[in-house]
Amino acid sequence: MDPKTASNLSFILNKPHDVTFSSKPVPTLKSSHDVLVAVNYTGICGSDVHYWEHGAIGHFVVKEPMVLGHESAGTVVEVGPAVKTLKKGDRIALEPGYPCRRCEPCLSGHYNLCPDMQFAATPPYDGTLTGFWVSPADFCYKLPDNMSLQEGALIEPLAVAVHIVRQAAVSPGQTVVVMGAGPVGLLCAAVARAFGASKVVSVDIVESKLAFAKSFYSTHTYMSQRIPAEQNAANILAEAGIDNGADVVIDASGAEPSIQTSLHVVRMGGTYVQGGMGKSDITFPIMAMCLKEVTAKGSFRYGSGDYKLAVDLVASGRIAVKKLISGIVSFDKAEEAFKKVKQGEVIKLLIAGPNEKIA
Repeated sequence: MDPKTASNLSFILNKPHDVTFSSKPVPTLKSSHDVLVAVNYTGICGSDVHYWEHGAIGHFVVKEPMVLGHESAGTVVEVGPAVKTLKKGDRIALEPGYPCRRCEPCLSGHYNLCPDMQFAATPPYDGTLTGFWVSPADFCYKLPDNMSLQEGALIEPLAVAVHIVRQAAVSPGQTVVVMGAGPVGLLCAAVARAFGASKVVSVDIVESKLAFAKSFYSTHTYMSQRIPAEQNAANILAEAGIDNGADVVIDASGAEPSIQTSLHVVRMGGTYVQGGMGKSDITFPIMAMCLKEVTAKGSFRYGSGDYKLAVDLVASGRIAVKKLISGIVSFDKAEEAFKKVKQGEVIKLLIAGPNEKIA
């Protein structure tokens, strides 16, 4: 693909529910270690939908027009002179956040916590729903021949799940409960199984999501009810045949009732990881956490090794991410795709890049 003749059409959010398509200049390499990537496919994340719906997430507010999207895979079309790991024509999964590499979190191996992180589609930085994208070469992960570019676009949410499950230190034979059966929750269940968990329970309030979870990697499912959190917790453990609580509980929903239930589901001395984001402040069962001496952790995006492992899990056949793809839409239908995701009609929709032809 020739960047000089191909389209760099971009999907731009001006303000909530106000989007435009505009052709932007093709970006140039900023460093000898950069590569120019033609974006082939981009998935729609909940955060993208939240910006489209509300124009902000927490203190990240869209003040100027911003290109959406960050779950992308593409093809290398130009490489900087210092790049040794990639060449023109390589197909890659794109890690969309670039840290400073110099601060204490970066130097200690926690670059996802870098205070100067430049993350795609997080104000004020543009995202990847565009024709071409410049990236540091070491944040591009070459796809093996047996992986499609569509699967490559799902490496980003899979890397989120890998990071969450690594935070939980899931090990063979453990029991794991995952609250929420959206894309990240489903992938957390898949990664937990790949890490050797013997029993993985998915919990949600939508029956169709639980039906899919059971056909994906969950061994058990539970439909959460409008009852006290302790009763929901007891029902989860009883229906899954788990004695004395789950070894690991992951909340991938961010919903207050799910978080409350989680602390009653986890066993004495177990591990609880918060992966989903919700309200800034909630009522939290601190007594349950203290009396059980629970190890509680947060999880944010992904860090060193997570993307590499995510690619390997797909390439090796251990996680079939393609089952999550509900459909692929053309670039000019991007806003329609956002509406479908918002309405909960799909699991994961991919938007083909402006230069990608789809049937």
